[in-house]
Amino acid sequence: MHSALLSITPLDDNDIAAVTALWERCGLIRPWNDPVADIALARRGDNAAVLIGREADRIVASLMVGHDGHRGWVYYVSVDPDYRLKGYGREIMAAAEDWLRRRGIKKLQLMVRPDNAKVHAFYESLGYYNQERVTFAKWLDGRAPTP
Repeated sequence: MHSALLSITPLDDNDIAAVTALWERCGLIRPWNDPVADIALARRGDNAAVLIGREADRIVASLMVGHDGHRGWVYYVSVDPDYRLKGYGREIMAAAEDWLRRRGIKKLQLMVRPDNAKVHAFYESLGYYNQERVTFAKWLDGRAPTP
């Protein structure tokens, strides 16, 4: 898949270290989430993928996209801080939307921390809206709640 700005492809094994480094650089890694395990889980089946965007040979954008058979979700949406404001976030999100449309998924949802105003503005600029929902969670392995 190619756009006007990026070459967007699914992640392969040789990209994992670069993508997790990008996620770390963008502040997306949390102590309770293992990004390598998250990538492996996403790549295990047909309902999820990690997409990467390259400028020349450098990975400058990425995200994880998947669906539960009803709604699509994106995670780890990232653009290298040195490459921001070039439209790469818009391009990688469009690729995720296309990925979901090809699978018959009609709605994409995502979660953003309440205090992340810049990211709120980014998604609003793409036509996303706040559904005013409360998200409940439970760790199935018994660990304590996380923020």
